[in-house]
Amino acid sequence: MDFYKIKTPAYVIDEALLIKNLEILRDVQTRANCKILLAQKAFSMQYTYPLIAKYLSGTTASGLHELMHSVKYFAGEHHIFSPAYIDDEFDFITQNATHIVFNSPAQVEKFYDRCGDLSIGLRINPEYSELEHEIYNPAARYSRLGTTLANFDEKVLDKIDGLHFHTMCEQGAGTLENTLRVVEEKFGRYFKNFKWINFGGGHHITKDDYDRDLLVKIIRDFKAKYNLEIYIEPGEAVVLGAGFLVSSVLEIVKNEMNIAILDTSVACHMPDVLEMPYRPEIISADVSGANYSYRLAGNTCLAGDVIGDYRFEKPLEIGQKLIFCDMAHYSFCKNNTFNGMKLPSLVYRKSCGGCEVVREFDYEDFESRLS
Repeated sequence: MDFYKIKTPAYVIDEALLIKNLEILRDVQTRANCKILLAQKAFSMQYTYPLIAKYLSGTTASGLHELMHSVKYFAGEHHIFSPAYIDDEFDFITQNATHIVFNSPAQVEKFYDRCGDLSIGLRINPEYSELEHEIYNPAARYSRLGTTLANFDEKVLDKIDGLHFHTMCEQGAGTLENTLRVVEEKFGRYFKNFKWINFGGGHHITKDDYDRDLLVKIIRDFKAKYNLEIYIEPGEAVVLGAGFLVSSVLEIVKNEMNIAILDTSVACHMPDVLEMPYRPEIISADVSGANYSYRLAGNTCLAGDVIGDYRFEKPLEIGQKLIFCDMAHYSFCKNNTFNGMKLPSLVYRKSCGGCEVVREFDYEDFESRLS
């Protein structure tokens, strides 16, 4: 693979794998007669936006800067949700977004007169989720995200066009089906008032074992029953498996075990590995007959900057490149420069062959984030 020729550290987006995901999503969008949006919080590489816009209906933003990013680079609908909007940012939103979702009836009342032609939605909290990790559970007890039925103010019904809920993370169509039953039971009485409903993100649509036929059936049945436009807004599914993080071995030390220090950092360059947590796959590691064990660690002062323990067929060497899989989503949109770590370059691997370095980062990028 030409990945091994890349100067490290670097994130690599593989165009062929990205297109594979996009074709799956477009097929679902067509068969279900729904609209699929890119959730920019998971992936926001503008270099790929013209390609993604050929397949998806628009984007969703979680704040002002993501909306500005979408308006500048993506042709399509521009949705935005925020737990609370800021007064002096709102004019840009009203002038550029197509859809806005408020977190509470109070926010609807506060900003309604300034919304103009915006299509207005309210995020609801069905108080149901099948998530195991509380840090990612928007329906956990005391959650600030969304309006529960007990706090739903019917006075805003004539001010909103739709509802939005988001309670999933890396889950299947069966979870959506279960969630919808609760949403219908609690909020179904209001559906006749609306034009659209957004089923949120967390749908693992492009995963191999995802039941896409069931998803299509769920959406089509819901549309037929309530005559509503349906939106879903996956982020991870758009680039699932389509990104890599290429790193190099800088040093190997021993402290009861072999420890390889890399030019990348879990804390800086793949924070989801710590937050989720999970152990990323590495190409050619942990295969049959791999008997050389190493703990892989980052080049920062954080004691816990440890990626995980892996086995290799041959002893690792200084300068050897390691390729971490599935590193497009929640990676460079969340990375940081702790310890002054250099941000990995952004590289695009073209389907016709060859890699293009889209962006390299240097000291000025570190300095510009400080004062």
